[in-house]
Amino acid sequence: MLIEKMSDFFTARVEGYDKHMIKNVEGCQQGYVKMAELISRNVTRLLDLGCGTGLELDEIFKINPTIKVTGIDLTKAMLDKLKQKHHDKDLTLINASYFDYEFGIEKYDEVISFQTMHHFSHDDKIKLYSKICHTLKPGAKYIECDYMVIDQEEEDFYYKENERIRKEQNIPDGEFYHYDTPCTVDNQIDMLTKSGFQNVYKVWRMENTTIIIAEK
Repeated sequence: MLIEKMSDFFTARVEGYDKHMIKNVEGCQQGYVKMAELISRNVTRLLDLGCGTGLELDEIFKINPTIKVTGIDLTKAMLDKLKQKHHDKDLTLINASYFDYEFGIEKYDEVISFQTMHHFSHDDKIKLYSKICHTLKPGAKYIECDYMVIDQEEEDFYYKENERIRKEQNIPDGEFYHYDTPCTVDNQIDMLTKSGFQNVYKVWRMENTTIIIAEK
């Protein structure tokens, strides 16, 4: 099994991405709607990490069309599609890795991510979650919808397979390649808690698509 660089993987699939996520990934269609419902009505500045083509923003803009959104994504082709769909919205789009980009301190009312965090290690995620916590205003929240599993055995299997494949392909540490490494819901909650969030809890789940809220 050959795995691809993250940006190459999504660039090659941008045209069929929206249809695939809505039709083929169980829980995503409903998850986009649910996430939009969970956004506080008084939010004016929103940060969307791994925004892709903006499927979650399609639903959020229906409820709050004047919200100011900063979207960060590694794949320029996806950001271009998002810009085409919502050219009339207050969008700031950044083509970068959200691990490297500086979000700012206490800048955003809320932060969201949808189906993007299940590719990374625990350590990388804890560092990122700490950045998210710092960029949120006091009392604000981070909403994550992601592919999560229940059993630790299942999580361990995916991480071991990822390690094995990366060794076979001689992929250096720190380079982003596409392979799913979902964590358990309990581990996700633990990582967010370790990152400085005061209250972390699961609010919704359909199949493996799960939404967690982390309050600062």
